[in-house]
Amino acid sequence: MSDLKRRSVLAGLAGGTLAAMAAAAPRANAEANDVQNIFSAAVAWRQTAAERDMLYIQGFQLAKARLDAALAGARSPRRGKRKKLAFISDVDDTVLDSNSYWALLLAAGKQAFDDALWDEWVAANGPTATPGAVDFTHYAKRRGVEVFYVSSRDQGEDTQKLGVANLKHAGLAFADDAHVTMLRESSNKEPTQQAIAAKYDVIAYLGDNLNDFRRRYYVNSVTERKKLAMEDAEHFGTDYILFPNNTDGHWLKAIFGDSEPADSAEYRATMLQAALGKVS
Repeated sequence: MSDLKRRSVLAGLAGGTLAAMAAAAPRANAEANDVQNIFSAAVAWRQTAAERDMLYIQGFQLAKARLDAALAGARSPRRGKRKKLAFISDVDDTVLDSNSYWALLLAAGKQAFDDALWDEWVAANGPTATPGAVDFTHYAKRRGVEVFYVSSRDQGEDTQKLGVANLKHAGLAFADDAHVTMLRESSNKEPTQQAIAAKYDVIAYLGDNLNDFRRRYYVNSVTERKKLAMEDAEHFGTDYILFPNNTDGHWLKAIFGDSEPADSAEYRATMLQAALGKVS
């Protein structure tokens, strides 16, 4: 993609015009045009499925219910002095939607996550709020409950500034440096989460990736990851509120040993084997 065409794509994206983005994106190379993109069905579901939208609404309604119950408990005369209440939330594909990034990636004919496209999309304020996220964060704010955002991103020295700007642009509450932590060097969120939990009573953790809840799920085995999650099943829907993401995350690490595997013939073959249920 030339710099001129890419700037045109991002200008349209920043203006909220997906059609302009798609028109400006370069055509896929001849080889890619001959092969169905492995992300096509997944991105089609993200873009069109009302079920996906309702999973977000359902998750944030559950978070509201947990908030109301926590506040009711905090008012109980039998309870002693408590720390302030808070939620800890992931960012991308939890409160910020990346659908337009995936549309850009497919329009460019790419078959794997592309960091350069992602970084430009982030800088152009491409993310929008996921369904229900804005309402939930402002509901929490009105009720005196804080929301902290912890994410793993790396756009260089501007990572923190861009992350706060994305959240603010999407209309989310608590979009400020005091509530936003962007981890550049590691995907391990536990130290930051534990530091917040030392000062606040955490009602629940919100995320689209098991790693948003506990680091122990960060393994290179599909079978082991499922086993570990099942051991903690009682926490899901109470302490952990999970949102859908079928295009990226550490479920890929369990398949490939890498959360962002590069495109190759081996990568495509392994993805097919995973789809056939032959990767453990």
